[in-house]
Amino acid sequence: MSSTTLPAAPPDAAPVPRATRVITPARLLPWLMLAPSLAVLVVITGYPLVRMLWLSVHEYERAQLLGVPAPFVGLDNYVATLTDERFWAVTARSFVFMLVCVAATITVGTLVALLLMRLGRVMRLVLSTGMLLAWAMPPLAAMLVWGWIFDTQYGVVNHVLTSLTGDDWMGHSWLISPLSFFAVAALVIVWGAIPFVAFTLYAGFTQIPGEVLEAAQLDGASARQRFVGVQVPYVRTIYVVVIVLSMIWDLKVFTQIFVLQGIGGVKAQTSTLGVYIYEMGMAQGHYGAASAIAVIFTIIMLAISAYYVRATIREEQL
Repeated sequence: MSSTTLPAAPPDAAPVPRATRVITPARLLPWLMLAPSLAVLVVITGYPLVRMLWLSVHEYERAQLLGVPAPFVGLDNYVATLTDERFWAVTARSFVFMLVCVAATITVGTLVALLLMRLGRVMRLVLSTGMLLAWAMPPLAAMLVWGWIFDTQYGVVNHVLTSLTGDDWMGHSWLISPLSFFAVAALVIVWGAIPFVAFTLYAGFTQIPGEVLEAAQLDGASARQRFVGVQVPYVRTIYVVVIVLSMIWDLKVFTQIFVLQGIGGVKAQTSTLGVYIYEMGMAQGHYGAASAIAVIFTIIMLAISAYYVRATIREEQL
């Protein structure tokens, strides 16, 4: 009886060598092309950032501008800022104002984008031209116009209200009360931000396949259901972009608030973070404290931007 020979075990497979990241000209070329822009960005952004960090840990007042050495105080400026009730009041005021402006901008911008899709070519061109003019107008020039519209003695709003109601509105100040002040400020900021949001969302809505919307309509979906169930999911990434950008822009708003305060607003009750940093630094001369506030503000902005970056990366991985 012959013995059965068992087959020999196969030899161990040779280990597969790891792919080495060799620096080749093809990999180096994109970085070489980006190098000039990165260098300019480092000079323009890097130096002010480093200078701001240095000022935030030193006692830097008006005397230091004349050559007096700035003593190192460590985290004292940050501790003083974080324990200051006015800082938290201004921060809370800025966030509430930002949320109101963002909500209004996204809502009205969405409505305008949907309107652009339904208008004819001529009316779409007229509306687009008007929004482009509003978007291209410098903020300071726009504030001069809005300041005249809400002027206490000669304002258009007071004149129209006097004509419509029969009451004497001439002399009424829209900026003396914090609530009406921020209502006017929100109107100005939303007016200037709507064109960007509307054009961006309109570009996204036009990329939705017509067959998808037609199929939803044949299935009995109403206009609201088609918008919520079809159009919004298609442009969800665009919504994330415009919301995050609007949050950043509205949180660091300066020109509109500063000009309205000069026209008639009460600074102590209407300052936002951008104006508060300017007051602490340029107006009062507390450059070290103002830099500490700016660093904290920058961290807040980076936290908001980090969400946008994570959302973008997550979308690219799907």
